[in-house]
Amino acid sequence: MADKKEKPLGQITHYFDKIEVAVIKLDGVLKVGDNIRVVGGETTDFEQEVESMEAEHQKIKKAKKGESIGLKLKEKARVGYKVFKA
Repeated sequence: MADKKEKPLGQITHYFDKIEVAVIKLDGVLKVGDNIRVVGGETTDFEQEVESMEAEHQKIKKAKKGESIGLKLKEKARVGYKVFKA
């Protein structure tokens, strides 16, 4: 499970296999350059840097709590997986 110092950031609400993009409903602020950790299922647990993200098909640099953003992931994920700020 996540370390104590990691803050819950949100949850994956959609995942598009072909383009490897997750839609994440945010419970906190996320910026380009932040590191995130995706945890779920029995084997998924990885970290990556946020290189770019989109909201409403527009590239954005920062997203606020309550927003849903699209983010390309380096590994597969599923709906319901948790996202933490690493």
